[in-house]
Amino acid sequence: MVKQTAGRDSLGDFAPKFAELNDDVLFGEVWSREDKLSLKMRSILTVTALVSKGLIDSSFQYHAMTAKKNGVTKTEMAEILTHLAFYVGWPNTWSAFRVVKEVYADDTTVENHGGMFGIGEANTAYAKYFIGNSYLKPLTNPNETVFVANVTFEPGCRNNWHVHHATSGGGQLLLCVDGEGWYQEEGKEPQSLKAGDIVAIPAGVKHWHGAKANSWFSHLAVECPGENTSNEWLEPVDDKHYPKEN
Repeated sequence: MVKQTAGRDSLGDFAPKFAELNDDVLFGEVWSREDKLSLKMRSILTVTALVSKGLIDSSFQYHAMTAKKNGVTKTEMAEILTHLAFYVGWPNTWSAFRVVKEVYADDTTVENHGGMFGIGEANTAYAKYFIGNSYLKPLTNPNETVFVANVTFEPGCRNNWHVHHATSGGGQLLLCVDGEGWYQEEGKEPQSLKAGDIVAIPAGVKHWHGAKANSWFSHLAVECPGENTSNEWLEPVDDKHYPKEN
């Protein structure tokens, strides 16, 4: 953590105890506890609290800048304020937007997708089996070891119903690495997925997986070893089976 001196700079002579609490306790002891709550999450909470109270002043501008430094993207900040508008009021949110637009004015960063493994290339070879655009980044050589690839889905994208066949063994593992998505087996309810979730898909099970309607989603697809393995692509996932709500 960068040593905070704002309290002492502004109020060191007038209110030294307040200055000490501000610099050493709030911005020192509390903000430094990253093992309890990340700096990004602390920034989001602080911005939320200030907007909720209508405190759109220089302190809000400072915390919006801090949020940007702590990893809150322009898209995330816009979504945070849009969500808050319904709870804290339109005027407060309008005022907040005026400030954060200036804070992020020089932000020309293209937000990355695909998690730590990267998005890879457009998955054109299998595009006919997907609704929406997907991307593929192979991570291993299938001629040398188990095949692992990072598959990324744009919001709303999902693959068709399909089955991994094998006379023994086989199947697939999904290791979710970024965003939020869905997995569904035939005859069962859709399963919500987020980074860190793992899905084991046995051979012979009809299923589909993909991104939620408002989120990118990436998972590692691990092809499990087996005998006489093959993949059978089936019908697209229609609106009846694709959840619109998160």
